[in-house]
Amino acid sequence: MSTMNLLEAIRILPFKAKFYQASSSEMYGKVNELPVTEKTALHPVSPYAVSKAASHWMTVNYREAYGVFCCCGILFNHESVLRGEHFVTKKIISAAVRIRKGSKEKLKLGNIEIKRDWGLAPEYVKAMWLMLQQDSPDDYVVATGEPHSLREFIELAFSYAGLDWKKHVAIDENLYRPSEIDIIYGNPAKAKAQIGWEYNLPFENLIKQLVDEELKHGPEVNPAKR
Repeated sequence: MSTMNLLEAIRILPFKAKFYQASSSEMYGKVNELPVTEKTALHPVSPYAVSKAASHWMTVNYREAYGVFCCCGILFNHESVLRGEHFVTKKIISAAVRIRKGSKEKLKLGNIEIKRDWGLAPEYVKAMWLMLQQDSPDDYVVATGEPHSLREFIELAFSYAGLDWKKHVAIDENLYRPSEIDIIYGNPAKAKAQIGWEYNLPFENLIKQLVDEELKHGPEVNPAKR
C-alpha cells in the first residue's frame, strides 16, 4: 500500500518526480530458467517475495497507465558492512570476526548448499542512480551473473579471518526454510547495454572486503563473554 500511495501522490501532484522501486530477486522464487532476466515469470515463495512482486507490478502499472517516471531495480543479493544483523551473510561475517577476536561461540546455520548471486551494495547503488538518469524509465536486473553456494561464502569468510569454518559452524536442520530456492542468479546484460552498468568485483574479493570492513568497524568482543 505504501508503494501505491507514493505513486498516486506523484500522479496527482503538479510537479515532476522520478520513482525508484526496490524490487527483488526474491520475486522470482522457483524459476524454470536460469539465469533470470527481466522477462522471467515471477513465482514468489514467501510473504516478503509476494509483497515485493505486488509493489513491482504496481510500479509497472503506473508507468504504463499514467506515464509516471518509475523504474524497478530487480536487485540480487547485495552486501556491505551495513547489512542488518538478521541476514545470514552478516551473521557469518560477524561471527567469523568475533571468533577471530576471541569469542568461543558456535555459529548455527541451516541449509548451506543453496546458491545465490552476491555482489557489493555500493556498486548496485550506482545502477539505481543510472536508471534514474535515463530519458525513459524501465526495469533492470542488477546482478553479477554468477551463483555461489553459502558453503563457499562461509569457507571464504572464515578463511580470511584466519579460521577453519568446520571448527566453528554447526548445521541445524531446524533453521531450514519451509520453501527454499536451491539456486538463483541473474543476467545483467540489459543494465550493461542500456544504462552502462558493469560489475567487475570477483566473489573472493567481495568476501575479503566484507571481512576487512567488519574487522575495522565491527564491535569488540566483551572479554566476559569469551
